[in-house]
Parts: sequence; structure tokens; C-alpha cells
Amino acid sequence: MSTILKWAGNKTVVMPHLKKHLPAGPRLVEPFAGSCAVMMATDYPHYLVADINPDLINMYQQIKDDVLGFIERAKHLFNTFNTEDGYYDSRDNFNHDCDPEWRAALFLYLNRHGYRGICRYNKRGIFNVPYGNYKNPYFPETEIRTFAEKAQRATFICAGYEETLAQLLPDDVVYCDPPYDGTFAGYHTAGFSEGDQYRLASVLERRSSEGHPVIASNSDTLLIRSLYRNFTLHKITAARSMGVAAGESKSAVEIIAVSKPVVWMGFDLAAKGCDRTVTHEVRA
Repeated sequence: MSTILKWAGNKTVVMPHLKKHLPAGPRLVEPFAGSCAVMMATDYPHYLVADINPDLINMYQQIKDDVLGFIERAKHLFNTFNTEDGYYDSRDNFNHDCDPEWRAALFLYLNRHGYRGICRYNKRGIFNVPYGNYKNPYFPETEIRTFAEKAQRATFICAGYEETLAQLLPDDVVYCDPPYDGTFAGYHTAGFSEGDQYRLASVLERRSSEGHPVIASNSDTLLIRSLYRNFTLHKITAARSMGVAAGESKSAVEIIAVSKPVVWMGFDLAAKGCDRTVTHEVRA
């Protein structure tokens, strides 16, 4: 299943490995929505999907609420403005148009027409990705319609990870796919700092100790291994296409950190501080 958006770190390719670590539950909670590849590849009864980027969440909400209207508006942009001048006019409109319906359609248009599908804002919140010079950008109508159907199970909120994780209900499963340590984090004006990596890991460990299955993806770096040292770490090598020139191949090593409450002979091993870190390597 392809996703609606081009997106750095899209989890479609690694889903066969990731799904092995996602347990059953009444709801999957994702504080970092991204491309929604995980939602589309899983079958939870309900989803809480959040992101700090209001344009991303607005697009998903517009598709959920009125898929036919969204397709009509987005098709008009794809059919009318498939030139460099059209792109920059549309980008300017996006940066000044507050109408949520057209802003959602423009967000998809910019994603599919902009340079290598990058999502980037400057410190003033201005979307500034240059033209991608594609001859015939793909319009993902099938993916939009499929997403709209699945989205009826989902609640979309524009919120940071701490606010989102504060809304956990009993037995919720948590999956976190934050901006990776050492990689581009300009998807939103707030960015994602090393301090955020520390705070996120601390919150996830606390939520796990409360009984929630927690799964997180990140770079395989010394910092991430240290922050998630009480988690079970699974190492994978994932292909990369975003930001890679045609004809090139690129891959990166990632960590899937899994922390589940472990009870043995009446003792909670996580609460006792036992080291449950083992590493497995698979190739995506």
C-alpha cells in the first residue's frame, strides 16, 4: 500500500519487520503521524494519530471529512499548475491562504511537485521547498480513497508528543516514529532537538512502566542506544529513496526499540530495572 505523501522515513518498506513488534490492542496511538504508513498497514479497531505539523493533520482531517471535495480540489491543482511558475504561485498561495480546504489540497500538490518530496519550513513558518521539475507528478487518487475509508477509525489531532501521550487509555499500544537522531528535523518550525530525544525516551519509558506496550523507531546511534537501553533493540537496515538521486541507492541502519511490561514469577522485571536489551539484525 503506497501512501498519499512522499515522506522522509516512510515506514512502508520496513512494515514487515515493524508489524512483528506491534501487539494487538483496542487502539494504536501515534504521536508522529508522518505518512500514516503504519496506520494503513495495520488493522487496529481505533487510532489516535497526532503530529505537531498543522498542515499535515489538516490534510488528513479534510480527506476524512470530505474525500470527494478534496480530490476535486487537488485534481484541479495538479491539472492546472504543473509548471514551474504554477508551482511558485501555488506555494505563495499556500503560505498566505488560511482556508483549510484549499490549504489541504495545496499541501498535497506541493508534496508531489516540490523538490524530492521534502517538507520544510523556515523559522517564520513559511514553506520554502523549491520546484521539483517533474514531468508528470503522480496523483494518488486510489491511495486517497483508501485512506479516507481507513480514517473513519481514526482521530486526528495537532499536538506534540507529550500532549498526545497524556491521552493514553488503558491497553493502548504506542508507536513513535520521531525525527531521527542526527537527521533533518525541519518538518515544523519547532524542529526536534537532542533534548527532545531525551524527553521522549523518558516519557515512553514511563508509559511502558504504566502497562502500555511501547514501540519506537530511531537511528542506530550511541545516543539512541543509551536512551533506550532498557528496551529490547532490534536493528534493521532500511532502504532510502527520499533525497537520493535517480540511479543511486542508499540505506541506513535503524533501531526498533520495544518495551513491554514483563512479569516473571510475580515480579515486574521492568520495574526491577533488569536489562532486557538484546539486538537482532534483519535487512529490510
